Amino acid sequence: MSLHDDAVLVLKTYEDQPELRDAYLEHLAAHPDGLWKACGAGHLTASALVVDPERGRVLLTLHRKLRMWLQMGGHCEPGDATLAAAALREATEESGVAGLTLVPGGPVRLDRHPIPPPCHCHFDVQFAAVAAPDAVHTVSDESLDVRWFSYAEVPDVADASVVRLLDATRARLGA
Repeated sequence: MSLHDDAVLVLKTYEDQPELRDAYLEHLAAHPDGLWKACGAGHLTASALVVDPERGRVLLTLHRKLRMWLQMGGHCEPGDATLAAAALREATEESGVAGLTLVPGGPVRLDRHPIPPPCHCHFDVQFAAVAAPDAVHTVSDESLDVRWFSYAEVPDVADASVVRLLDATRARLGA
């Protein structure tokens, strides 16, 4: 199965946000290259919110270009077999945390947002990943900083999309 086929299957089985989900599926149907950065109409990205439920905290990255606290994530690469694998790869690369595990159940949320050229639009498929309480993180080349925040601190440092992702992640975890 190709990454494109996996993305379509993942989105077809995602039951929340039906209008946005359908827009993602329409984008992929209209753009066979809709997973890749080169697609001028926008492209899918994969991200993962890294959480430590035992300590009630979330690991965010201060994005180098956007200068915003965000979840880990980014562009799909040709070696990614699935969207989940892309999200886990991005979370691991950007956080430096070994042994992350995706929260079961597929994507937690979808978030479509404009971004600066040349990309124009990201159709982000957002997962959640659990880190061990003793997880050690590092700052990647794509970040200015990587830091743990308590759940309560997230609304003070991140935008509404990250807050919605955290809320959905906590609901999925039963927290």
